[in-house]
Amino acid sequence: MTKEAAIRGYLPMTESMYYILLSLTKPRHGYAVMLHVGVITSERVRVGPGTIYNSLGRLERDGLIRLAAEDDRRKTYAITALGRHVLEAEVRRLKELYSNGANEIGPL
Repeated sequence: MTKEAAIRGYLPMTESMYYILLSLTKPRHGYAVMLHVGVITSERVRVGPGTIYNSLGRLERDGLIRLAAEDDRRKTYAITALGRHVLEAEVRRLKELYSNGANEIGPL
């Protein structure tokens, strides 16, 4: 998948997908991703097993993450260069949203 196709296919990201991909900037297995998302969002965002494993499958199939290790039944994933590119594009998009809002209603 090209960078442009990945951006078109993934942006705008759902909040869950954003936090799953963000969590994989360090190698983690699915359950660790679920826990990490809870920690970094103060439990505001929770991803369940169905969401996490469907998302990991899609992200891996599309080349945004890769299998980094496999131990027994636990698979550890890590973000790829393409995944980082898509994540950075989403962060830029979110910064623009924030900036436009702050310009219209004042600093938050």
